[in-house]
Amino acid sequence: MATQRRREKTAETETAVELIGAEKSEAHGYEFGGPIGTFILTFGLPFVCYAFVFLCNDVSGCPAPSLLTPSKLFAPPALSTRSPRQHALDTLKRETGWPGLGRLINAEAVLGTLAWYGWSLLLHVLLPAQEVEGTELATGGRLKYRFNGTSRVSFQRLSAILTYSKAFSSALVTLGLCAAGTWVLGPNFQLWTFINTHMVQLLTTNILFAYLLATYFYLRSFSVKRGNATHRELAAGGHTGNIMYDFFIGRELNPRVIIPYVGEIDVKSFMELRPGMLGWIVLNLAYMAKQYKSYGYITDSMLIVNFTQALYVLDALYMESAILTTLDLTRDGFGFMLAFGDIPWLPFTYSLQARYLAVHPVILGPWYTLAIMAVGIAGYIIFRGSNNEKNVFRTNPDDPSVAHLEYIQTASGSKLLTSGWWGRARHINYLGDWLLSWSYSLPTLLSGYRLTNSILTPGSRLVTTDGMKGWAIPVTYFYLLYFAILLVHRERRDEEKCRRKYGRDWEKYVAKVPYRIIPGVY
Repeated sequence: MATQRRREKTAETETAVELIGAEKSEAHGYEFGGPIGTFILTFGLPFVCYAFVFLCNDVSGCPAPSLLTPSKLFAPPALSTRSPRQHALDTLKRETGWPGLGRLINAEAVLGTLAWYGWSLLLHVLLPAQEVEGTELATGGRLKYRFNGTSRVSFQRLSAILTYSKAFSSALVTLGLCAAGTWVLGPNFQLWTFINTHMVQLLTTNILFAYLLATYFYLRSFSVKRGNATHRELAAGGHTGNIMYDFFIGRELNPRVIIPYVGEIDVKSFMELRPGMLGWIVLNLAYMAKQYKSYGYITDSMLIVNFTQALYVLDALYMESAILTTLDLTRDGFGFMLAFGDIPWLPFTYSLQARYLAVHPVILGPWYTLAIMAVGIAGYIIFRGSNNEKNVFRTNPDDPSVAHLEYIQTASGSKLLTSGWWGRARHINYLGDWLLSWSYSLPTLLSGYRLTNSILTPGSRLVTTDGMKGWAIPVTYFYLLYFAILLVHRERRDEEKCRRKYGRDWEKYVAKVPYRIIPGVY
């Protein structure tokens, strides 16, 4: 998918480059299939989100049982007057809990979404922060951002942590309030019940908000004037002249808005890490509360999914300022791709595993738990270790922990690491990123379930895997496959950029470090 092309949101740079300077205007060809591909993505991705919601549900099963027998799905009863197509549609509507078009959105979801964004903005303004300069722009100058510090983290004092990253401190405040509400009210805490009651409507609201944001900033980008004093500029690949393509990619590089009583907001950096990233954790917690409310316990599989995904998100929020050197900030415009990816796609599709486990409480046992956690921890060690090594080297090459590392000095002044983590593969952090994603999907095992009414306990339902085992793998393992494609696509884009930037020095680097992501394999 084209919508989220980052680590995913871990806000790390892609190669072992010490400094990323201004990327001057260059020729950029079409990506993502050009105008046709971006048209399909722009209007097709919402249907993918809805497919996950309705075809894997808490009404009949995951997937909807009739999908496994298409011949019966399109075979109405002998005396029925309905056509095969109408019979299939009626059956799927019943099995998926289809509410009808008019009920895909409601006032409660709109107000709840606005409250969430308002809360995110409030914390952005009130919590302590310092201004940090971003990378040099193609037109010269640097934008300032409201976080503090560099990617090197001080763990000495809690106050230092809170000041270090506004996104991280916002997460601590929000999650602290969620914990307090859960402590008092348990799974009946109003936030959890609201999310589980209005989940479809919340998805629709955020989809519409993504279209609204993308449209507004596309139109607003035509007011960017050359040589303006506020450093507004167009993205190198986002002003091709094709309306569909530019709308998807994003014309303006770093749009900013001034909100009364809030001040200036850098839209892209704000949306990159919140409210979508933090919303991912909150949705997971709501699904965990749903599992407890339904069954009276929380499974080891649900705990693993919540722990590993929260680790991933909090790591990204903690390393907030590292986002300034990512392709999302330095190269890509803010268009539908990032608006949709940040707002509905990330929280509502990345939380699929927790939503699945809320209905089907998979119990792993100690050995499966240890094995899955080992994979996740190994991935995190590779991911965090490689990025920390790079960040320390970028900040202070004489630091004792990196002073021994070998590198290539490029003509542009940058240094490309050829030993340590980065001597194993040119994008070794992607390997850790992907391994960590396995720990999100594996807890669902051979996923698939069917819901049937209980004969012994009227009003309740039984969850069974009879005839369903493995059929929900495309749902619960979607993130793993999607992320692999995303990382390879991202790696190819970054390789192309670096080849243009470093020329012959990059060829020397590739000869020295031949593997892209997986040492000895790829």
